[in-house]
Amino acid sequence: MKHTQAFEGSTDLGADGSTGAESSRLVGSDRVLAVLKELARYPDGVGLEELTRVIGSPKPTVHRALGALRRAGLADQDVRGRYVLGDEFLRMAFAHHEARPEHVRIRPALEALAHRFGETSHYAVLDGREVVYRAKVDPPTGAVRLTSTVGGRNPAHTTAVGKLLLAQQLDTLDDVEAWIGSTPLVPRTPRTLCSATALHRELRITHERGYGADDQENETGVNCLSLPVYATSPTTPSGALSISALAYRTPLETLVGALDEIRAVLGPLGEAHR
Repeated sequence: MKHTQAFEGSTDLGADGSTGAESSRLVGSDRVLAVLKELARYPDGVGLEELTRVIGSPKPTVHRALGALRRAGLADQDVRGRYVLGDEFLRMAFAHHEARPEHVRIRPALEALAHRFGETSHYAVLDGREVVYRAKVDPPTGAVRLTSTVGGRNPAHTTAVGKLLLAQQLDTLDDVEAWIGSTPLVPRTPRTLCSATALHRELRITHERGYGADDQENETGVNCLSLPVYATSPTTPSGALSISALAYRTPLETLVGALDEIRAVLGPLGEAHR
């Protein structure tokens, strides 16, 4: 059985973070990039008709964008005539990803924790109002696995990693209100914290206890615990490690009860040196 619901590491937005109507206003290189980003959502390939519908631009325009991407090696067509990411794009992406020092250093801890708990582990960083997943390890066994992708995004306020990293930056209620700005926080589940007051209170608790928690706030039935990672600075977290689990299989209380064990696995990468 495969769990296909979205959770930490996936998003329901368009590939460029916009709706099809917004994408239709893209011109020139912006449209080419929108097509490239949309292709990344279809590992099995996508037809021109469907891509045109999703992008929201005329078919000849999308076809020209695909032609430009194919000439650059960033897109290709498979034997069925469906469009996929090109080998050159994959080469650049994997070369860049593997060269990131924090990805290489955190991998053993992710593998150990995925094996220990039988759940998915991630390494994520904060990017504005979202978190971006830089590394992921699935459990070695288990009939049900959660789906997520390296490079996937989620709202920071709904996730354990996001709240943990925000707690390092937003000290006061005024800070939280400024971070939210004029764009309201969107609820993902009935448990999502969407007011500045509630989020500020949660961030204070998170900072004091030293770990982040997502109690089915990003996805119903999924909880998560996160700890800071100091991979590039001795005083400022470069990102956060998380264990994302099916609530019925590994309750949040189980993860919290294993905090010392998780910290031991993380080792010096989880320790600030001030």
